[in-house]
Amino acid sequence: MALPPTIFSPRRRLAVRRRLHRMQQSPDAARYLLDDMTEDVIERLDFLRHEPKSALVIGDWTGTLAQTLDARGVEVDRADPLPVSGEQAIDEEQPLPGGGFQLVTSFGTLDTVNDLPGALLHLRAALAPGGLMIASFAGAGSLPALREIMAAADAERPAPRLHPMVDVRAGGQLLQRCGFDDPVIDSRSLSVRFGSLASLVADVRAQGQQNVLAKHGPALGKAAHARALDAFDELADEQGRVTETFEILTLSGWRR
Repeated sequence: MALPPTIFSPRRRLAVRRRLHRMQQSPDAARYLLDDMTEDVIERLDFLRHEPKSALVIGDWTGTLAQTLDARGVEVDRADPLPVSGEQAIDEEQPLPGGGFQLVTSFGTLDTVNDLPGALLHLRAALAPGGLMIASFAGAGSLPALREIMAAADAERPAPRLHPMVDVRAGGQLLQRCGFDDPVIDSRSLSVRFGSLASLVADVRAQGQQNVLAKHGPALGKAAHARALDAFDELADEQGRVTETFEILTLSGWRR
């Protein structure tokens, strides 16, 4: 079997995760993407009346979902590509630790694995019969303003600044391909207004959304950075703010 192409750098991926954990030590660090994903999972469990007794929670660096499930009497295992206190280190492209979970959730990590079908198969294998998988991450509609700004910055020499992302159609095909029962994929958008390019970039970095491509572009020089600032100003409204969009894809499916 042919190995999947190396699109993302595992080393850069962990470095981005390390920066995320460091920036999240600030009490005012942006975390609205994970907060939204967490709230969505809780709402889905309540709507489906799924009451798991065991769960594997991946990428929950705020600990909110783990705490909520624990309060409901769920035995929770926490894991992350770059673990912090109380978490297991995992590689989503390898079999996951343990198994027989009645719930497996993944937040913001699957969009940067080189073998996404393989990672989804490992999530399914970790489920017990009757178990539910819910995975959320940034989708293809994310960061249109930043993409436009970076294109203007690079001018006639475009560079890979933001990595490719999964769209709804591809996500649905992946769930079916990986054998999930009753697969569901949907998307929703979060709009956030920024008063400066620096604040936009800070939010992207604090939430681990920057480029982890194996073949990435060079750092912006002074001239390119000036063009980026000009492009931000051109996109700004009368209040001097730019509205950025984050699209969140959620893939869910059962193992019957």
